[in-house]
Amino acid sequence: MKELFTADADNERLDMFLTRMKPEMSRSHIQKLLADGLGQVNGKNKKGNYKLRQNDAVEIEIPEAEPIEILPENIPLDILYEDEDIIVINKARGMVVHPAAGVYTGTLVNALMYHCKDLSGINGEIRPGIVHRLDKDTSGVMVAAKNDRAHLSLAKQIQEKTAHRKYIAICCGNIKEEGGVIHGAIGRHPTDRKRMAIVPDGKPATTHFKVLERFGEYTLVQCQLETGRTHQIRVHMTHIGHPLVGDPKYGVNRHGKARGNLGIEGQALHSTSLDLVHPVTGEAMSFSSPVPEDMEKIIVKLRQKLQR
Repeated sequence: MKELFTADADNERLDMFLTRMKPEMSRSHIQKLLADGLGQVNGKNKKGNYKLRQNDAVEIEIPEAEPIEILPENIPLDILYEDEDIIVINKARGMVVHPAAGVYTGTLVNALMYHCKDLSGINGEIRPGIVHRLDKDTSGVMVAAKNDRAHLSLAKQIQEKTAHRKYIAICCGNIKEEGGVIHGAIGRHPTDRKRMAIVPDGKPATTHFKVLERFGEYTLVQCQLETGRTHQIRVHMTHIGHPLVGDPKYGVNRHGKARGNLGIEGQALHSTSLDLVHPVTGEAMSFSSPVPEDMEKIIVKLRQKLQR
């Protein structure tokens, strides 16, 4: 499929312009298409670093996506609860929730497809059963739906904020307040499409946080979400100057390394509890998961250091 655009300014890089025109595509994907000769300016093939002039005719050809077959895989799951309508699991850090570009195996969806006979189909073939998600390097409690009735009910509870999710995070810096509320609309970062940011045209997002323990250079907090935007806690805590320990995307220093890397792979963030109403029986249910071993080790070391 070919798409046509008209450059609206001088000296903008071709790849940056197309990323702006196609916000659903990453800059690296755009650059690959251009490198493969699928982009033209005024009828001539150009690379990503080509500088446009106003009113240049820009054409990009986007190949049709090849169908993807998602297969069941015998991957162990830490199941907290299961019945014929829902399954609640304690997701491990490092596990991707659902297949996406370049990742089609080893995901939670692959594991659920093996373990469960049926999953809801509302989110399509790539995300069966997935009502909400956790980032790859965020561990903890999440629920999946085994049928469409359960899916619709759970999605409504999340949307209407009657389902409650709490997280534990280790943040960089000393948070002086006992707690607070962070408001900030979240959308794609204007220049780095792989990151999220607080932007004027983003989706409304609200995070409540409460300080649980202070360690001088670090703070242990509990976060509760009113909304469930992509990377919400990571973006909001970074916004107030306290990025999560080990966060490779939002907590990097000027050398490109994660701030406060205390030996954890990815951000120190864990989904500790989920409260919901069973989509069929109407029973109020509460599920919890203890802080994982990698975060617990950090907390113990920080306590010991503080006592010296």
